[in-house]
Amino acid sequence: MAHVAGSSARRNGAGPGGPGGGRTTAPGRPAPQEDIRPGRTSLSVRARDAVRQRIVDRRYPQGARLVEREVAEELRMSRVPVREALRALVGEGLLELLPHSGVRVRRLERPDVEHLYEVWEPLAVQASRLAARRVAGSAPVEPPGVTALRTSLDRAEEAASDDEGTREVAAHTAFHEDIVALSGNPMLARTMEQLSGQLQLLFGMREEPQHMRAQHAVMFRYIAAGDEESAAASTLLHVRDSRAVALRSLFDDA
Repeated sequence: MAHVAGSSARRNGAGPGGPGGGRTTAPGRPAPQEDIRPGRTSLSVRARDAVRQRIVDRRYPQGARLVEREVAEELRMSRVPVREALRALVGEGLLELLPHSGVRVRRLERPDVEHLYEVWEPLAVQASRLAARRVAGSAPVEPPGVTALRTSLDRAEEAASDDEGTREVAAHTAFHEDIVALSGNPMLARTMEQLSGQLQLLFGMREEPQHMRAQHAVMFRYIAAGDEESAAASTLLHVRDSRAVALRSLFDDA
């Protein structure tokens, strides 16, 4: 597993040359081969997804320093796609650059959470409105995205019943992403993609009361019925409840 700050057995530093440092390797271990350029993009995406998941499920805890060489060893990749992945995650707001070199997992402070909800709220509301509008416009044919929404709801309920928090967070995140996809607005989708990792991290840190799971079902019902104003209103209620729960869970708000 990649070493992160906080253990005496873990390395503390990162050398020059981007997040995690230069090209040194462990004694006696040959340097991994660099990727052939046509495959680099897919490898960097795989690396980004793997590191993001480790942040979301807190295998890489907040404040942990990530060393490029060690992450590459854990993922069994060369350092080039890992370096690109770490840079991408800095752009997503999940990692932050250290003053001299390297990166660490970003800590979500109260202002970060409040700012995130301020941005997410209008986007989530508009996504639900547009998704419902698209359903209404395609009647009597149901768009495929409605099935994806229904599937995400079912997976979240199954995960909650099995008390599998990580799987439940993934399903809830997928539900919101499916709404954006159903909206049919690529600009909205690109904007939401920038928030996705931070939202996953936040969902994994706070509790998920039963009434919020029920709110997803209400949102789905209005979207599937093509009722855009009710879909928007139910989403607004859900996001504001989510904010209140997050602040209470993370910062002991009354």
